[in-house]
Amino acid sequence: MKILKLPAIALLSSVFMFSAMAETSAAELTETTNLVMAGNKYVTLLGNQINVGDQAPDFKVVTESFSPVTLSEFKPKSVLISVVPSLDTGVCSIQTKRFNDEVANLPEDVVMLTISNDLPFAQKRFCKTEKVDNIRVLSDAVWRDFGHNYGLLIKDMGLLTRAIIIIDADGIVAYKELVANISQHPDYETALTKLKSMSQTVKPVEPTMNEQSE
Repeated sequence: MKILKLPAIALLSSVFMFSAMAETSAAELTETTNLVMAGNKYVTLLGNQINVGDQAPDFKVVTESFSPVTLSEFKPKSVLISVVPSLDTGVCSIQTKRFNDEVANLPEDVVMLTISNDLPFAQKRFCKTEKVDNIRVLSDAVWRDFGHNYGLLIKDMGLLTRAIIIIDADGIVAYKELVANISQHPDYETALTKLKSMSQTVKPVEPTMNEQSE
């Protein structure tokens, strides 16, 4: 039988402790209904809904090694946040890999994040298995800070609802898609077009074989 080392046990204990605290504070959060469905039933979202034109709230999430990461760390870049309920499900996996593949087509002044409530251990395994290594995959499982601040935490499920949020270089919400049913895909093309249009730099075009030979 494999025995967890003490640091791993301590990390797990911290996750469960903070998760319990998050559940307690959830009772004080704003509740929004009739926006998102799971199957044929509406779910309740916890936290304040943000809208295009709002100042994007800061948040704190963690990496696969439990290192904290905040939104403010990415200034002055534009940020696309791909929000998924759970990486190990079909649509979430496709969504994450799609944005991972798109990074190569983006200029350097934009960054892509994927955020879910999966534990960092599970995120690390998923990224290794699926070769997701171009985007930052981050966990909101510790403090639920992102879900609360953006109104994306599903009540009684502990998951984030599917969404895409784009924040410009000034920290303003420039685009938001709250996917109507968590089993559906987001509008990839519209989000990517919006993100590229916000860039202040032009990604250099690689010369063709004919141009190289001239």
